[in-house]
Amino acid sequence: MKIGFDNQKYLEMQSQHIRDRISQFGGKLYLEFGGKLFDDYHASRVLPGFKPDSKLQMLMQLKDEAEIVIVINADDIEKNKVRGDLGITYDLDVLRLIDVFSGRGLYVGSVVLTRFSEQPAALAFQKKLEEGGIRVYHHFSIPNYPQDVDLIVSDDGFGKNDYVETSRKLVVITAPGPGSGKMAVCLSQLYHEHKRNIEAGYAKFETFPIWNLPLKHPVNVAYEAATADLNDVNMIDPFHLEAYGVTTVNYNRDIEVFPVLNTVFETILGESPYKSPTDMGVNMAGNCIVDDEAVCAAANQEIIRRYYDAMCNFKKGNSSEEEVYKIGLLMKQSKLSADDRAVIAPALKRAEETGEPAAAIELSDGTIITGKTSDLLGACSAMLLNALKCLGDIPKKVDLIDPAVIEPIQRLKVESFGSANPRLHTDEVLIALSISAVTNPTARLAMQQLEKLKDCEAHVTVILSQTDALTLKKLGVKLTTEPQYQSNKFYQKA
Repeated sequence: MKIGFDNQKYLEMQSQHIRDRISQFGGKLYLEFGGKLFDDYHASRVLPGFKPDSKLQMLMQLKDEAEIVIVINADDIEKNKVRGDLGITYDLDVLRLIDVFSGRGLYVGSVVLTRFSEQPAALAFQKKLEEGGIRVYHHFSIPNYPQDVDLIVSDDGFGKNDYVETSRKLVVITAPGPGSGKMAVCLSQLYHEHKRNIEAGYAKFETFPIWNLPLKHPVNVAYEAATADLNDVNMIDPFHLEAYGVTTVNYNRDIEVFPVLNTVFETILGESPYKSPTDMGVNMAGNCIVDDEAVCAAANQEIIRRYYDAMCNFKKGNSSEEEVYKIGLLMKQSKLSADDRAVIAPALKRAEETGEPAAAIELSDGTIITGKTSDLLGACSAMLLNALKCLGDIPKKVDLIDPAVIEPIQRLKVESFGSANPRLHTDEVLIALSISAVTNPTARLAMQQLEKLKDCEAHVTVILSQTDALTLKKLGVKLTTEPQYQSNKFYQKA
């Protein structure tokens, strides 16, 4: 993968810019953190060189000045809302976030339960947090939020919310997902701080869209594709254009709410510190792109991947046809097609030749390796072994795993576990390979090539089992699949 982003420059520039914003507001800043504070794999895919934990590393440079407040909607706790990418509920993700932040030496000050109304599950969650030494505060629903500014900025609005006690200059407001109420918590805190004659300000940290890239830059289009389910649309910020005569990019929700937000600032502080939604942001990522061609190529691949993901999710019944249509339209506007993803045509050709599912992977030097379905191995497993042979310069005819090792695993799957599919999944193949590596130097050589699969592009001609998809994800392979199952059965087993 060709590097297009200077991560070290980003860490230094971003942390300094936040320090400058803290100073602008007299020494205290509430920073609303959008997106993921760590494991930001979307950013690392479209900005090659960006580390998935870059934002967390940036905060580490400010850890003596920062504390973290995690916000969660009490209704989401009650409904057991699940994070789609992790498969865990929002309340469990709060616990995960606390552990990760604390493990890095960052101070987690408290948790805020928004839209709180004595929900039983929320109360049980609060008890668990307090038993673990975490302070919990309640914020409540405000009628006609955010339109009724007079009610919102009053003792019957923000005034009813608990005042979240903080002790650091930088208060990072984050959440397990959208709709948690991060901005409302920031604004409520400004209201309470102002009543206590404490100077404080607000800023927003959203990595995407990148405000100082063109509206139709592939990185910004890739963000629109990634949020197609939320109906986010990138737009020119009209307020910034009017105020400064400079064209910048923001997204529709921030632009739509800005007039109301501006009025809230004026009501609380006497005047608004910002003239546009872009003014509120502190993101410096656009200033750290060092190879625009590499970034554009990476972002275009992400757009295509998002399109295939949306088609597969629609096939599974997990997304809408509108989402597929929207990303398809973005593909056309960007003049992209399946031909722009080098692994698709070889995988389809191999499947046509064999009449069975097939897979293809593109190695870092551009070499395309395919895998076919056989009696012993699934297409992905064959593709992995073939790729490892190529990377280790191992002859194609050499068996990395003795068939005598594979057959007992197949019997275990079918006879003991009741599986209808005797072929080995990718994780099973890798376990068998690692066992073989103990006595087989060639297998050991193949195992040493695994890390070279990171960031390789791959395509499979059928929707994969959750096991295979997760294994490839752990290896860092960037995967797409055709939106069809291997069989026509209603119940597709993993």
